[in-house]
Amino acid sequence: MNKTPDANDIADILVVDDNPDNLRLLGEMLKSWGYKARLVTGGAIALQAARSKRPDVILLDIHMPEMNGYQFCGHLKADAALKEIPVLFISALNDTEDKVKAFECGGADYITKPFHADEIQARIKAHLELHQQRKRLQESYDKLCELETLRDSLVHMVIHDMRSPITVISGVLDMLCNPSITNLDEEKRGMAEMAFTSAQKLADMISQLLAVSRLEAGEMHLEKTDCDLAQIIQSVVEPFKLLSGDRSITIQAQPGVSVLCDQKIVQRIIENLVGNALKFTPENSEVKIALSSSNQEACVSVTDNGPGIPKEFHQKVFEKFGQATVSKNKKLGTGLGLAFCRLAVEAHGGKIGVESKIRRGSTFWFILPLET
Repeated sequence: MNKTPDANDIADILVVDDNPDNLRLLGEMLKSWGYKARLVTGGAIALQAARSKRPDVILLDIHMPEMNGYQFCGHLKADAALKEIPVLFISALNDTEDKVKAFECGGADYITKPFHADEIQARIKAHLELHQQRKRLQESYDKLCELETLRDSLVHMVIHDMRSPITVISGVLDMLCNPSITNLDEEKRGMAEMAFTSAQKLADMISQLLAVSRLEAGEMHLEKTDCDLAQIIQSVVEPFKLLSGDRSITIQAQPGVSVLCDQKIVQRIIENLVGNALKFTPENSEVKIALSSSNQEACVSVTDNGPGIPKEFHQKVFEKFGQATVSKNKKLGTGLGLAFCRLAVEAHGGKIGVESKIRRGSTFWFILPLET
């Protein structure tokens, strides 16, 4: 006989069986093993007992009047507060069909009658340990979520407070770069211009991170209007043509494709995708932008001739801070731009993805519903 545990550690076992002899036998065994046994003769009463005080394990017969074991288990698993309780069926039915049905309705184990005391004791102990492990795991997960929320809040606050000093730094550097204001020699002006460019990149990263945080929290309000996607694409491409060098940008757009969307947000999505494509497309190559519509959806795709992205990174690149090594010692962005694209597209009720093969380039695409 096992040593009786302390009162606070005594497991509460609910036994449900319409046979008084079975109840008495199981109750005596459970008490002898140091457990608290609650004995009930029907499913409806058992549900009330479980809701009144949540048991650690339920031992359940199948054949009972009014509500059989399968029905009871179904009701139990439909209750969010009780669904995690392990249910061990104890029945004289030993057909495979009966056992399958028990597991399908949520049973954790199945013991056939006539049962052996040692077997029941071992199975109860195993399920109690599993239940405690799941409970500890859930508690750890909940704590982790709390810490992540706190971290995100602190990061968001710090990043938000960084905007003002970065704006001041950028403004001062911009003045230093202006020959009509300062008398810097060519070398010093070049250094100031380099610092100004870096400050602008940092400001862009801050804006991206804040936008991602707002989208994750559902705090970014979308100002939707009826927008011509071809016009948005054209407005994005024009500034990039000045920065593309020997790379060409071509647009193949189906005319008259309009969607209800936030124009500025969609413009930022396309800017991110085109910027990445130009970054990884070699000189004397082409970046292709395509727009089409079908089945009440509009699809925008951006194709480059870059090194390609390994398949195992196709989902990771859309995660916050998720990066992919696309060439030797070169990673795809900061892990913010594509995360923003994913969240922004999903906020519009759309989908985003990538098709890519090593050394054969990548095609990033997103789909928006024509009616949202």
